Amino acid sequence: MKDLKVAAIQSEIYWHDKAANLAMFEEKIWQIGEEVDLIVLPEMFTTGFTTDVDSMGEPMNLDACRWLSAMAAQTKAVVTGSVIVRQEGRYFNRLLWATPEGELLHYDKRHLFRMAGEDGYFSMGTEQPVFTLKGWKILPQICYDLRFPVWSRNRVNPQGVFDYDLSLYVASWPGSRAQAWDVLLKARAIENWCYTLGLNRVGVDGNGIEYLGHSGMYDFKGNTLGFLGAQEQALLITLDADLLLEYRKKFPAWKDADHFELRG
Repeated sequence: MKDLKVAAIQSEIYWHDKAANLAMFEEKIWQIGEEVDLIVLPEMFTTGFTTDVDSMGEPMNLDACRWLSAMAAQTKAVVTGSVIVRQEGRYFNRLLWATPEGELLHYDKRHLFRMAGEDGYFSMGTEQPVFTLKGWKILPQICYDLRFPVWSRNRVNPQGVFDYDLSLYVASWPGSRAQAWDVLLKARAIENWCYTLGLNRVGVDGNGIEYLGHSGMYDFKGNTLGFLGAQEQALLITLDADLLLEYRKKFPAWKDADHFELRG
């Protein structure tokens, strides 16, 4: 593992306007102004969080996929964020992971936010991929997944090999529940012996819901490495691989973890 430089772009999102959002995020990506390894965009960054799947959904390898792949090739960084994808008559809240080499991987949101009706329009994800970058293993998650620690539990084999080193949450998390967002991100970092990034949006969406940002990066002890309020800004953090490996060695609480299997 080498140190990993991450740029997370906290931004407002134009409601139901894909072209405007792609143009805006392209400009913000170039405003980063330095080389990074990973660029992170919010949940449903092309549309805002919506259940209008018929008009806002798109198949794989159309506008969002092509744009992400182009951005990855041009910046020489992985670019990731979630969009609404239509596949075989179903819709997914899908995090896309575009690499500079042209690979396009994905994670489908597991926990659908029923309080906003997401479960009535989207299909639940069943796979839990882990992506690799510069020797790091990265677990992708989306918003409401944050409330379910069993799904993201970092398991360790007898040789001390962890499932992942960084958990990544892209979100449209309302400001009315900002305290839960802040607390749970730290909890996921501490309990899983990993770095954790939570990237939220800001502004007010087309349903009148306000988002206060609070994007942050936390280390394996729950320390805050970077935090944004409600402003539009890019959070740039370099993650230290040696500190993580040293902590896991010196404080091996993972050896006492309970073993389990996920079903269903």
